[in-house]
Amino acid sequence: METETMRVLHHPILGELSQDDYVEIIVDGKKLRAKSGETIAAALMANGIHIHRYTTKKHEPRGVFCGIGQCTDCVMTVNGKPNVRTCITPVEEGMVIETQQGFGKRGTKE
Repeated sequence: METETMRVLHHPILGELSQDDYVEIIVDGKKLRAKSGETIAAALMANGIHIHRYTTKKHEPRGVFCGIGQCTDCVMTVNGKPNVRTCITPVEEGMVIETQQGFGKRGTKE
């Protein structure tokens, strides 16, 4: 379920943002709507998802930390590729995103 209250639709500088430019992404097997052009992390946050991966040793949850691609807390497996920084990667139609366990495993899609 999408919570529009988590999206900025009325920006004081950018103005009114279009409400009809959406793409469909699949996150852990669930279809979600994402705003075209937003990052994966922003789309997940707007849909109430805050955990992106679990650490290798202690299996602790991690999510967005720096938000500028410098750390690795927000990495997820995207289209079979592990360790994708979701805070700087824009969504694309049909993108398959999975919560990453540890270092992640490379899928069959390259």
